[in-house]
Amino acid sequence: MPPKTLEDPELSIRLKYGIHTIFLIAMADWSFSRLTTELLSVLQDRYPKGLSTSTNPAESQVTPVPANDSEVKIAYALPKNPNDLEQGWKPIKAAETDAIGKKGLSDMCSVAFAFLKPDADEASAEFVVEVPIIEDEEEQGS
Repeated sequence: MPPKTLEDPELSIRLKYGIHTIFLIAMADWSFSRLTTELLSVLQDRYPKGLSTSTNPAESQVTPVPANDSEVKIAYALPKNPNDLEQGWKPIKAAETDAIGKKGLSDMCSVAFAFLKPDADEASAEFVVEVPIIEDEEEQGS
């Protein structure tokens, strides 16, 4: 009998906030707590001045990146339609110990995130994601 083969548990995840997309390699068995720790580490390193919410300077606000995970809770959401991110986001109901692979995160998925106060209810999360507009080549030539 041949040995059992395992699926590759490595996931490439696109985490989205405002105008930013953070590509993170994760394992399907990671807990949401571990995902949060890894995400905060990347954000603190790459965006020490904070995250911008919009490319339009008149509308953009800068959201500070929390110094550590005890100061914040991060809520996550999957797109309502993975092929059209403008349709919005549905929150992921997950405990910190739940495995990300068991809550709908898959390879190359987009996941919105929002910062909450540690005692806040995740149902109150507002997912701010600016979806880039791709112009057709015909429109660019006019």
